[in-house]
Amino acid sequence: MKELLNNLRLAARTAREHLADDPALLALQVSRRMPSSLVRGLSKAVTRAAGPGSSRGPVLLAGLMAGEDQDVVRRLEAARERGRLSAEHSRVMADVALVANRPDLADSFLRHSSGARRDRAVRARRFWYDGEPGSAVGILEGATSGAERRQGRRLAAELRLLEGWAPTLAPVPYEAHPRRVLHVLTNSLPHTASGYAQRSHSVLLAQKDAGWDTMAVTRVGYPVQVGKLAARHRDVVDGITYQRLLPPRLAPTIDGRLQQQAEALLDVALEFRPAVLHTTTHYVNALVTRAVAEALGIPWVYEVRGQLADTWASTRGPEAKQSQRYRLFQEREAEAMRSADLVVTLGAAMKGNIVSAGVPGEKVLVAPNAVGGGFLEEPRTAADARRQLSLDPESLHIGTVSSLVAYEGIDDLVAAFALLAPRHPQLKLLVVGDGVALPALREQVRTAGLEHRTVFTGRVPRDRAQLYHQALDVFLVPRKDLSVARDVTPLKPVEAMASARPVVASRLPALAEIVEDGVTGLLASAGDPEDLAARIADLLGSQDLREKLGAAGRKTVLETRTWRANHLRFVETTESLGWSI
Repeated sequence: MKELLNNLRLAARTAREHLADDPALLALQVSRRMPSSLVRGLSKAVTRAAGPGSSRGPVLLAGLMAGEDQDVVRRLEAARERGRLSAEHSRVMADVALVANRPDLADSFLRHSSGARRDRAVRARRFWYDGEPGSAVGILEGATSGAERRQGRRLAAELRLLEGWAPTLAPVPYEAHPRRVLHVLTNSLPHTASGYAQRSHSVLLAQKDAGWDTMAVTRVGYPVQVGKLAARHRDVVDGITYQRLLPPRLAPTIDGRLQQQAEALLDVALEFRPAVLHTTTHYVNALVTRAVAEALGIPWVYEVRGQLADTWASTRGPEAKQSQRYRLFQEREAEAMRSADLVVTLGAAMKGNIVSAGVPGEKVLVAPNAVGGGFLEEPRTAADARRQLSLDPESLHIGTVSSLVAYEGIDDLVAAFALLAPRHPQLKLLVVGDGVALPALREQVRTAGLEHRTVFTGRVPRDRAQLYHQALDVFLVPRKDLSVARDVTPLKPVEAMASARPVVASRLPALAEIVEDGVTGLLASAGDPEDLAARIADLLGSQDLREKLGAAGRKTVLETRTWRANHLRFVETTESLGWSI
């Protein structure tokens, strides 16, 4: 009961902060943690009852929750054309426009919002959206409302962090235990089932299987801050311990929380006594881990799994890469990589970026996304897997297992399916996963008249994900041609290849590291549904080709991409660097 009360207090404070910082975004985030069918039904009922001309804030948010983004934009544009909006209504409209990723519309409403309650807060969010934290902080200086002053303090702390602030700890006497590693993670199983969490768990299991003592610690406040109110202070999954840092009270700003996390992590390390610390992107994890490693006098590893500045920029447009936020974020990432004793990353393209940031090549280890456990076993046939999942065993299924975000290009997959569907009446689309793009994808399928031939599973249990890979006849990775997709190699296509399924992927450098065109899969032009459909059609027309590419893909993965092999490479690299761990 004490843990639950503590968690409720943490969750309430988090909700209050988000309500002050970005109430429209908070509403969307809360809706995404509720049953999707319930949210869609209620949201559509609200928009229908309000009528096509309504531009009230709750109606617009309901439209976004239902995935009716185009209708929301239509309502915003109609309101702008009508004019005669009050300052308060204009402020609300600007807020919704930002959440809908239409900063141009937000600007048109902000021209009429002067004098509205908390107008400065929305203008600060507008600057923050563009990646200009200095301007966001500046506009909140001298704010008179308590909420805006608190928002200003939080944003100022974020800016300090971007500009170089780091937690500090005094050195302590310490004796490490050999072959013991402590991981510092953003999130983890069982509360988050993302590719990030799966990779972390696989790395920990491989180390444990090799005779190492392992333990992981997640960021301060997690998982309560993502809505897991019944979370315990410790979880054990497959023999791996995940320690939570859930203090009675979180510091009100990011710098205070990272100092809090560093001190708590030091206490865990002094009890567990690791010989090495291992953390992952992004740089805030590195700052905390480095502070503790330096206090203990032990090496630390920074695993670069993504390029989060590019992920952010991919939702903004090319001008985002000229912003203050992008520049400072990249500088902090580069500084973190250069200060680590070893940098681990996913592929050759990412290693090239890391070396270009000033990290010696011999200090960068490529440990690609890999497989283990059940993926090493002989896969089921697609028909058998579909029977296990109560899917039609006789129809052909194409699809993906993925986070549903814009750069994954699932909208191009839906468009390609719409092109193929008339010529392949038995073809079905299976999309496994969840994310911010899911409502819009459902609406795209509905508009195409393909609801009866499409299955969106949402998030699935970890022990069922492998079955969904095997249920597909063709696995798709239709990523957009963006920096984050060109350089970062995903996990799911590797798991599909291990399942002996042919993969069709976008022709991008990171994906070409995984899929050899015509040998283990096929490559298609990124952002081109017609070319994607043509490559899928090549496979649908030949079972022999599907089986040939699937078998070659499985063979390649089992020979070159296992978690055990990654661990052996890690040990060899640390020995070559002269580590005594």
